[in-house]
Amino acid sequence: MADSSFDIVSKVERQEVDNALNQAAKEISQRYDFKGVGASISWSGDKILMEANSEDRVKAVLDVFQSKLIKRGISLKALDAGEPQLSGKEYKIFASIEEGISQENAKKVAKIIRDEGPKGIKAQVQGDELRVSSKSRDDLQAVIALLKGKDFDFALQFVNYR
Repeated sequence: MADSSFDIVSKVERQEVDNALNQAAKEISQRYDFKGVGASISWSGDKILMEANSEDRVKAVLDVFQSKLIKRGISLKALDAGEPQLSGKEYKIFASIEEGISQENAKKVAKIIRDEGPKGIKAQVQGDELRVSSKSRDDLQAVIALLKGKDFDFALQFVNYR
């Protein structure tokens, strides 16, 4: 019997992030507490730029954007937002969307699978994803449950289960 397997990835649907950003921009343009503070959110290359005339307002813009990401099913662990920076009279926050599992994080996950998972599970790092394979599908489901119970500082999705 062939081995069953699945991949552990950390991917973000770019269109969903774009939709969340557009929803946040619309809400910011309509909300009363953002009137007259120069609040905005937009793409700046591959980063997201949030601006306002005070530190509190730019943090509120970030909060609105985070709530839109959650509603769209995107983990906040994928959002890497910097600290507010004063630029002239404006405060700015640059945020980026993190994708892929770094080699270091993939090794951590593989070690957890080896140490705490069922015996006979193989975990291989393949670029920015991790392939987990075993003869038993029940063991693979146990690994998924184990990893969902852990709190990583990056988002995980399980794909290609076969």
